[in-house]
Amino acid sequence: MPQDALAPRIVARLDALAAISAEAGAITRVYLSPEQARASALVLGWMREAGMSARIDAVGNVIGRIEGPVPGGPALMIGSHLDTVRDAGRFDGPLGVVTGIACVAALMREGVTLPFAIEVVGFADEEGTRFATTLIGSQALTGALAPDVLDRTDADEITVREALHAAGFDPAAIGRAARPAGAILAYLELHIEQGPALERAGLPVGLVTAISGATRLAVTLTGEAGHAGTVAMAGRRDALAGAAACILAVEARCTPEPGLVGTVGTIQVASGAVNVIPGRVGFSLDLRAPEDRQRRIALADLAVTFSEIAEARGLTLERVVTHDAASAPCDPALMARLAEGIVAEGYPVFRLPSGAGHDGMAIAPVAPIAMLFVRCRGGVSHHPDEFASAADIEAGAQVLLATLRRLVADGLSGRPHAT
Repeated sequence: MPQDALAPRIVARLDALAAISAEAGAITRVYLSPEQARASALVLGWMREAGMSARIDAVGNVIGRIEGPVPGGPALMIGSHLDTVRDAGRFDGPLGVVTGIACVAALMREGVTLPFAIEVVGFADEEGTRFATTLIGSQALTGALAPDVLDRTDADEITVREALHAAGFDPAAIGRAARPAGAILAYLELHIEQGPALERAGLPVGLVTAISGATRLAVTLTGEAGHAGTVAMAGRRDALAGAAACILAVEARCTPEPGLVGTVGTIQVASGAVNVIPGRVGFSLDLRAPEDRQRRIALADLAVTFSEIAEARGLTLERVVTHDAASAPCDPALMARLAEGIVAEGYPVFRLPSGAGHDGMAIAPVAPIAMLFVRCRGGVSHHPDEFASAADIEAGAQVLLATLRRLVADGLSGRPHAT
């Protein structure tokens, strides 16, 4: 790599963050944990080393800022998250934060004059691992955090409110994290792809077109429990058989339609006995698509199909929406700027949607967003085997840096260069 390569320091810092974990031999940093506090302090120091003023806001977001010509004026924001799932990889989230810091440091070394402020944000809770609710940090920053989130509990029945207080934050002050209208000029996020498309295309980076919207349901089918040996097959009201039919219906509905994905990730059988006909079964459904209309139509179709399956099998059906997030299309003008950066670094522009959720979903209602994906080996993520090579990290960092240079030179309202 060239002497001015950014990847060596980025990789070293990712390794340093990976060493901060609640579990030996694994990477686990959940929201408002001591491990998150240690990681935040480390990132705070890196931001200051890069020449940024740095602070931790009322909800735990780590924010570094290079001031523009107007103190306190609107900022171009670069961000991702610092929290992890349990037994995570080291790239999901922190790669975007650490690369953002590296790119800002490079701009400062070049002595550029900024026409606007630039911020790098390490969001506090994107994954939702501890409290089963996602995007706490980014929603608080945009003022969209629902008040009842503070009453959500973790596995130990500790509320978000209590955890904030224990970590040294004032739950009553969360509103101070919210930015006023117009404070965010635009939002850029670099992230590993978490899928195999870039690897299949043989490319290190890709341009994200949209972050898919997601709806999650808790579905319960109730039939009649009975003895496995004495109830004839024709007379059974088997809730598990009905659930199996519903699961296959999800697969059949989603498979033919590009971009639409449906997953049944959990299932609970009430009896759980080898010799008992299941009388009640619950399962989850996660449905995602890059366009909201596509997802809504699929949801409506599956609602009809589930009802038909339940009726045919003599079962009662209950469906509860547990999560619903709109898709977040990326801004065409900002995408064009990232595309310029990709071409400038010698790569073709490969466009793809993000099936996974990101903090950009919370930012999109208040500012234009764009995302750059970096190839990850095998598409593996949320797993210790998650991996992005130093060469691919360098490619992503240089594309982001080239994009920042153009935005600084031309302004966020300038017309994209021809590609």
